[in-house]
Amino acid sequence: MGRRGMRPGLGFGGGCLPKDICGFMARAGELGVDQALTILREVDAINNRRRERMVDLARQQLDGTVMGKRVTVWGAAFKPNSDDIRGSPALAVAQKLHEFGATVTVTDPQALDNARKMHPELDYVDDPITTVQDADPLLHLIEWPQYSHVDPHRLAARTATPRASSTAAAP
Repeated sequence: MGRRGMRPGLGFGGGCLPKDICGFMARAGELGVDQALTILREVDAINNRRRERMVDLARQQLDGTVMGKRVTVWGAAFKPNSDDIRGSPALAVAQKLHEFGATVTVTDPQALDNARKMHPELDYVDDPITTVQDADPLLHLIEWPQYSHVDPHRLAARTATPRASSTAAAP
């Protein structure tokens, strides 16, 4: 994994690492290695808290509630350059915001078909610029290169309430 896996963000997803951590926890429990089990549980808890934190930040940006708001999520795959949505932190955030009453629109360069199948309750749009139209917050959750080159002024003109926040990576 190296440096590519050690970047700030929503935590890890995918099919391998989360499954491996669960397997390590089970084995540590069998062997009675309590300290290792404690560390692994905390790794899993930290990973889940990253997603919760993003939901909390979105709610804070919208004066405490997302009920009735339009939320745009850029990213559905668990990592860029993939259509794999297994354990996707971005989709976990989108789903939670939907459960809190937001209308959530998701875009992703490769993973929309898979996301539609798994989360039909969310809205999907191919074009990232279109997704921002009248959105309350835009959550840029996956590091797709296509998203980092979009002019923020172009986006601000389309959103319901232009505002900027760089607090997503804060603990």
